[in-house]
Amino acid sequence: MTDTTTERIALTGIGLITGAGDDAEKSWTAISQGISGIKTNTLFDTTELLTDWAGMVTAEQPADLDRCYALAATAIREALRSSGLDLDTVDRDRVAVVVGSSLGAMPTLENVHRGLVKDGELDAPAAAASQLPCVGDYIAAEFDLRGPRIVLSNACAASAVALGYAAELLWKGEVDHVICGGVDPLAELSAYGFSALGALDPEPCAPMSASTGLTLGEGAGFMVLESVERAAARGAAALAELGGYGLSCDGYHQTAPDPSGKGAAAAMAQALKTAGLAPEDVDYVNLHGTGTPANDVSEPKAVKLLFGTDLPPASSTKSMLGHTLGAAGAVEAIVSTLAIDRGVIPPTVNTRGTASPFGLDIVPDDGRPAPLEVVASNSFAFGGNNATVVLNKPGRPARSARHTQPVQHVVVTGVAGLAGSAGSTAELTAALAEGRIGYDTLEHVTGIGDRPIGRIDVKAVTKRLNPSKARRMDPLGVLAAGAVGDLYDRHGKPSRAEAEGTGIVFATGYGPVTSVLNFHQGVLEQGITGANPAMFANTVVNAAAGHVAMLHRYRGYTATIANGGTSSVLALQLAARVIARGMADRIMVVVADEFPEQALATQARLPGYAKTARIVPDGGTGTVLAEGAAAILLESEASAAARGAHVLADVRGFGASGESVGIGRIGRDGEAWARALRAALAEAGSTPEQIDTVVSAASGYRLVDHAQRRALALAGLAERPTRTPKAQLGETYGSAGALGLVAALAGDAPAGRLLLSSFAYGGSYAAAVFDARA
Repeated sequence: MTDTTTERIALTGIGLITGAGDDAEKSWTAISQGISGIKTNTLFDTTELLTDWAGMVTAEQPADLDRCYALAATAIREALRSSGLDLDTVDRDRVAVVVGSSLGAMPTLENVHRGLVKDGELDAPAAAASQLPCVGDYIAAEFDLRGPRIVLSNACAASAVALGYAAELLWKGEVDHVICGGVDPLAELSAYGFSALGALDPEPCAPMSASTGLTLGEGAGFMVLESVERAAARGAAALAELGGYGLSCDGYHQTAPDPSGKGAAAAMAQALKTAGLAPEDVDYVNLHGTGTPANDVSEPKAVKLLFGTDLPPASSTKSMLGHTLGAAGAVEAIVSTLAIDRGVIPPTVNTRGTASPFGLDIVPDDGRPAPLEVVASNSFAFGGNNATVVLNKPGRPARSARHTQPVQHVVVTGVAGLAGSAGSTAELTAALAEGRIGYDTLEHVTGIGDRPIGRIDVKAVTKRLNPSKARRMDPLGVLAAGAVGDLYDRHGKPSRAEAEGTGIVFATGYGPVTSVLNFHQGVLEQGITGANPAMFANTVVNAAAGHVAMLHRYRGYTATIANGGTSSVLALQLAARVIARGMADRIMVVVADEFPEQALATQARLPGYAKTARIVPDGGTGTVLAEGAAAILLESEASAAARGAHVLADVRGFGASGESVGIGRIGRDGEAWARALRAALAEAGSTPEQIDTVVSAASGYRLVDHAQRRALALAGLAERPTRTPKAQLGETYGSAGALGLVAALAGDAPAGRLLLSSFAYGGSYAAAVFDARA
């Protein structure tokens, strides 16, 4: 990695496929002229739903490829073409993939689950190849991209959050280019879910006018991002600059926004502050504008809170595209970019002859020519997640200092973890000290026999939570809340003011599996009457973060990562970057993974699963799946000192890398893994010899253990002392890195320099360095 940092990010390429058009130019022509892309949904039966209207892509997609992957590939190819970036002329190790998605390859998963429910047959390879992290793995393999890889899943704000993560990578100088965007297909799960909630408009949606519900859409939007300096050096013209972004958490309700609009206003204000701009600089706001009564009441309040009486024009392009869910933030950022480039404000159509009752200039019906220099684009989501992206005309100067570079030191002030039979940090550290395993529960897998798994007693954890809040949580939310509660039991609860100033970055390997399967099973067996609206709210990956935020009144920064086994370390990295920039005082990093019987049935059919409850790292025994959760509190050193918190460790450095090996695979040579390790060492200013303990990702599966052994040797770490927590905790995937840190910092662990090593199937790697204090 290089030490080069940048303040200004150029957007040099765009690719777009929506219901309005099969590429960016066709989509923009329709949008700017107020031509709707909402049409009759012919992808699946809509007889039982509130509507058959949808922003459906009409271009034929490959029959042998999931619709999610096909849409993403189409948009990325266009983005690369339009940017003029020849990947063969750049260092592919420094080209990152950052993607936001709410559903991922849901059409394939629905078909797999339908076969299981209807016929009792499980296609394990197809299930494993369609998990949310696979979106990034598919893109990396298809385009041979070998840099860091991150999948964000903050529901309908996912790809706006992805733009934020991409900005963090570029501001820090960790990569040269980022292929960033979002994708979501139309799927039965979301259609039945929003119908069960009563949130779909029977007619094409009418945002900010009639406001009688939303219309679902689909599509993909991707961008090529790079520093302004690098773009200029290769002669690339910037369409716009990514000035800043802001994220906040309402902590108010699982599906409805805070009606006061305060959280959304905070996200907009943070985005402008990061960009060094003020509200009076904004020429246009691309509204979240879903058309639901709740959004269309609260968002105008947020706009007025920020802008006062001098309101800029503000329109909803969802009136033409439908709500593309996790893709919406990227799709609308591209629309905003084209608005700047072409000098046209896109309209809000389908107003049904109704003037907006909210006092906003929604640019009704037709696009409006206007010189635009600064645009704010809003994306909001279930769980009270608010995201704003600020885009500006190339070269447009800031009015004040940009908040893009590190200004404060980051420390760890709390850790807690649960894994398998260890239902608390105390039980976990005792088990580690005594050499006991936590994955000796045997469960029968049809056609295979009994297999071990590590089960957390969810009912026992639930009893420790606020009953009125716990009854709305699914298992993933319970585990996340249990870890945070245990951390506060160990390290003390914050004051109300401290809590409201706290952010939450949630991470998971595979998300709310139980909720998704149970909700979809209800639909498969009973149709719309089996679509449980309360359960649907928990099918989004960031639902657990929303529950924790409501439980503890968090109002700060928020993001959700779903990147398989590297999720923990990537979440810690993001939280540390944001705190270091001075945009948060403290962030709770929460990681959780739960594995119902269907997950075990899938895993047990794949190579490398152990037949007995015994894991020997580097011993070829195979690995054992285990449920896990962890909470890590990061904050600035100044914040910790001000509240008298005991510092457990100093954050020193991170590294991430990838390889284009394909979904479900990892490279045997350890080369890409070693790059992540070396990058973390470099940022920490550490030699391999200065590492006192390597917290290993070895899991007993020969392929993984061999690759890590090679990576450690290539990074000069082969002779360093090593801890292998998975030998006793099992393979918790997304939670593994955080649990490794808990194992190293809780109990009687000695002071010293720690290196966390993590991997994800599909060829993604992440590492982190901490200095544990005595």
